[in-house]
Amino acid sequence: MLSSLSIRDIVLIEKLDLALADGLTVLTGETGAGKSILLDALSLALGGRGDGSLVRHGEAKGQVTAVFDLPLAHPARAILAAADIADEGEVIVRRIQMADGRTRATINEQPVSVQTLRALGARLVELHGQHDDRALVDPTTHRTLLDAFGGLAGKTEAVGRLWRAWRAALSEAGAERARLEEAQKEADFIRHAVEELTALGAEPGEETALSERRTSMMRSEKIAGDLSEALEAVGGSGSPVPSLSAAVRRLERRAGESQGLVRPAVEAIDLALDALETARSHLETALRDAAFDPRELERVEERLFALRAAARKYGGAIDDLPKVAAQFAAQLDALNRSATTLAALEAKVAEAEDAYRVAAAALSAERKAAGAKLDAAVDAELPPLKLERAHFTARIDSDPQTPGSEGYDRVEFWVRTNPGTRPGPMMKVASGGELARFLLALKVVLADRGSAPTLIFDEIDTGVGGAVADAIGHRLSRLAGQVQVICVTHAPQVAARAGQHLLISKASAGAGKDAPVTTRVAPLDAPRRKEEIARMLAGASITAEARAAAEKLLQAATLSA
Repeated sequence: MLSSLSIRDIVLIEKLDLALADGLTVLTGETGAGKSILLDALSLALGGRGDGSLVRHGEAKGQVTAVFDLPLAHPARAILAAADIADEGEVIVRRIQMADGRTRATINEQPVSVQTLRALGARLVELHGQHDDRALVDPTTHRTLLDAFGGLAGKTEAVGRLWRAWRAALSEAGAERARLEEAQKEADFIRHAVEELTALGAEPGEETALSERRTSMMRSEKIAGDLSEALEAVGGSGSPVPSLSAAVRRLERRAGESQGLVRPAVEAIDLALDALETARSHLETALRDAAFDPRELERVEERLFALRAAARKYGGAIDDLPKVAAQFAAQLDALNRSATTLAALEAKVAEAEDAYRVAAAALSAERKAAGAKLDAAVDAELPPLKLERAHFTARIDSDPQTPGSEGYDRVEFWVRTNPGTRPGPMMKVASGGELARFLLALKVVLADRGSAPTLIFDEIDTGVGGAVADAIGHRLSRLAGQVQVICVTHAPQVAARAGQHLLISKASAGAGKDAPVTTRVAPLDAPRRKEEIARMLAGASITAEARAAAEKLLQAATLSA
């Protein structure tokens, strides 16, 4: 609850220190006394829009401090924890407004951003009035309010977790699909590379071995040619052996005629023939040892050409081809595994979506049941508020094709003010006075389910009186049994039910007509309270009848409390 409010130099308020009680507190006073200034100051403290014009004339700055007493488990404390703000008991929010338009904000004496202050303020105070454009008339809050009424917050959170799991699975599958699509653009090249390099079967050091073999074979080719020519000269068609052998035979036939003359020549020729035979034998052996196969040289050269072409095609050296082949094989394997992984991820997406849709469908059904109960509960509050012919509907539009973190229901509060008229959104169909009463009925029903600890109603009784004003006062009193209620009112029936009554008035701060005017707020004791209610009944001239009526209102309020 809001336990105290201190204001310095805001508009007409010079200095105000106000202690507030739980239950129902009413603020009354004549029109123009400054009731709206008090609410504007509180709004500023809770993160409302700052404006240099709020600073009291002649002052450099104004300041508003609000102190809240909250249970330790209140959700507002989570905001403090998230912002790393010291939290040891009371929550103190302060807003300093400079005359030049700048503002500063603190929570528990720690500087904070206006966004943090505003987030905390939304948890601490709700402001409702005839022209309220937030709170209950904001359709974006209606689903949350219905969930709070039906006790569905936990199930909504569970649906949210399933939603996030589904989206995460979709994101993961999408990323894998993108990787696979990118890889598939080069899949044909990778497969061809693997097939080509596998068929080539390059081995480390193979180029060096082949080059050496080719050099050796080319060298052998030249030697073999020379050996063949020598062999041809020694033992071929041009060999001198046949001629020498014939000459030896002729000389041997002449040996008898002149032994001493022929024998040396025959012996010399025989030695020459033996030498030629030995040379022929060596040449044949050398030629066999230098055996050269042109087809093998061709095969070696073709292999070298293939290896060097592959090296140019895939980059790097021939000795790197086995490594390149392994890399392409790994890419192909990854491509194959990626397809399998994607299939598994898509199955995970389908499973996550099924889980979400089952939970969302169950939540939707429970929301519709809770909506029917909320309709009945609000309708039961309407007759005493002179809306007996009106009807409230928590309209639920379900579209499984537009899922979200809170399910696929769109909830909006609709009303029908009279039979035969077309129902529509509460903010559009209800008049100002009707809207205020619909809001009050809703808050009475929702008071103990997701409400802020402090509710402020700004003149929601405008334009009504008598039994309707009394019904409004009765419901505000009931509401105050659950949360702190602060109400700016002109209705004596409402004021009579308050536990704390504050009178707002204006007074001159000095003598003369040009003396500055200040707004003051004073708590009323029982006699002054009766006098104020009598004024509200009678106007400027308070009569005995008005005082009696005020006494009667106070007694009736006490009896019905």
